[in-house]
Amino acid sequence: MMRETAYAKLNLALHVRAREPGGYHRIETIFAFCEHGDGLTAEPGHELMLRVSGRFAEGLESSDNLVLRAAAALREHYGVRDGAQLSLDKRLPVAAGLGGGSADAAAALRLLVRWWRLPDEPEVLHAIARKLGADVPACIESRTVRGEGRGDELTPVTHGFDRPILALLVNPGVAMPTGPVFAGWDGIDRGPLGDALLSRNDLLEPARRLAPIIGEVLGALEGASHASMSGSGATCFGLYENQPEIDAAEAQIAEAHSDWWTLKTCLR
Repeated sequence: MMRETAYAKLNLALHVRAREPGGYHRIETIFAFCEHGDGLTAEPGHELMLRVSGRFAEGLESSDNLVLRAAAALREHYGVRDGAQLSLDKRLPVAAGLGGGSADAAAALRLLVRWWRLPDEPEVLHAIARKLGADVPACIESRTVRGEGRGDELTPVTHGFDRPILALLVNPGVAMPTGPVFAGWDGIDRGPLGDALLSRNDLLEPARRLAPIIGEVLGALEGASHASMSGSGATCFGLYENQPEIDAAEAQIAEAHSDWWTLKTCLR
């Protein structure tokens, strides 16, 4: 058995610059990744098969799952005849702004390169990733990168944080499909990202119109050194200076909102 983590994605900044033909948007974003995420394992199998378990597994075990699509594309590219029995432990909420499906697909590509003993060819993985979704190339890297275009034109971030960054992720249990949130963007270009690592999320207001509870989540994170929404929501995150601060914030939120999902983690 081999294991791989599908690291949770955060958008530390997300500037929407323009609408593009075909329903896409031109964005500038800072992708960061957490130490925690979904878990994926591979075991011997004659065919490609996927078993999904975990708290957020409902409805994900299908032939159209991005994990199986990624695995099939990789196998076709290299002419692999072997199969694999894949098991996904779905620990992250779905449609939550954490890149869950994209991160799972990227983890499948990384894992199966090792499982099938394939060449180390990052350009192949990125070519497959771009066909699966705009976030998948960044999830292949699973480290802090700048994304432009649809989010799949990546540039390494060379001036990162000078200390470990603790992050508290909070989701109020509201699924937020990406399409309606982007459709609600008002079309106003509020300016470039520049060299900032932390900045605004232009999808916050359209997401909050669809799910006003997002404002309540951000209010619960007001003690953080920086708080924002990730992606198209509804997960929000707070960044903290030390362990006592993040422990206190999580305890306070758990007491006031026992039905909200939370995760204490650290940026990779």
